[in-house]
Amino acid sequence: MTKVTRITPEQIRETNRQIIYEYIYRHGQVSQQEISSALKMSRPTVASNLSAMEHEGLIQAALPERRRDMPGRKPVMWSVSSCYRIAVGVEIVKHMVKIAAVDLYGRALKITKSYTEYENSETYYEHISTMVKDFINSLSLKDNILGIGFALQGLVSEDGTTIIYGEILKCTGLRIDVFAKWLDYPCKFIHEPDGAALSELWVSPELENAIYLSLSEHLGGAMIKDRELSNGMHRHTATYEHITVCPGGELCYCGKRGCYETICSKVALLRGEEPDEFFTKVRNCEPEASERWENFLRYLGRLIAHLHLVADTKFILGGHLAPYFTENDIKILYHYVRERTPFTEDDDYILPSKMPSHNITIGAALPYIIDFLTYAGRD
Repeated sequence: MTKVTRITPEQIRETNRQIIYEYIYRHGQVSQQEISSALKMSRPTVASNLSAMEHEGLIQAALPERRRDMPGRKPVMWSVSSCYRIAVGVEIVKHMVKIAAVDLYGRALKITKSYTEYENSETYYEHISTMVKDFINSLSLKDNILGIGFALQGLVSEDGTTIIYGEILKCTGLRIDVFAKWLDYPCKFIHEPDGAALSELWVSPELENAIYLSLSEHLGGAMIKDRELSNGMHRHTATYEHITVCPGGELCYCGKRGCYETICSKVALLRGEEPDEFFTKVRNCEPEASERWENFLRYLGRLIAHLHLVADTKFILGGHLAPYFTENDIKILYHYVRERTPFTEDDDYILPSKMPSHNITIGAALPYIIDFLTYAGRD
């Protein structure tokens, strides 16, 4: 005989509270009556949960601007306290560190950037940790911090504690302890393109499956499946940058020659120029810059064509170069894709990023926000 598991009154209260919190979170500003009607809960049940959550600071009450001129008694409107908990993202690249504080809606409260040279040393890690502490202290919200995510150019262990492959920064084997020992908050690593892809998922609720191409300082990628990041059994799914495209070509940081990284990264394209300077030349049809950009698009189209044959899905163009793509550039990409695929399809699967700015830094913070929202409202 199957044993019946009984749901306790405490579990019901927790569930009701989380459902109410999620409803308020999704709808922005709602009244008690709207919550009761939408969720089919009694008004006393809703009222007691609202009172408890307001007391804890999870939600707040206000008279909305849009209803102040309405006759009669105005209903109290409830909204989530967006800074009840916040998370911090830190993006570390070779010549720069960027720090962002993110609220419960994934909005950046503050972003700061420092041109600091990376070095694998105790002095550097202590210095960056001090920068993060000073940044947090400047927010006057240090008791609200959920955790700190560090986005690095390296593959990360499943538990976020170790860089398992970090040839760009020469930091393979680096442990999160180098930062955590200076900071009084949970800390973990995230692979840079994964952070960018998480940001994309955050602003694209309709996105289910895609290949995210991070066209930044270095080429990177992420595989999105059923709104989750898929990293594979060895944590290197979507490392498209190391597919050999020009045997015997330029030396890649991985030690091989002719990888896509040597052609389709920001470093390879710009050759030390500033992006604005380079793309001004491209749009003015200056021959040398135009030829470089055309070559970049040709090889990027080849990469998308090959991946498209393996995974018939959407492609998101993200990273530092994404804002510079025009509609015509994307048309050219489709042309190069068609040269290498046998299928005639609509131009509906190469999409510009909806979040091209600060995506990595914000994405490094988002895992803490996502975890909190999964259980928000529970006692």
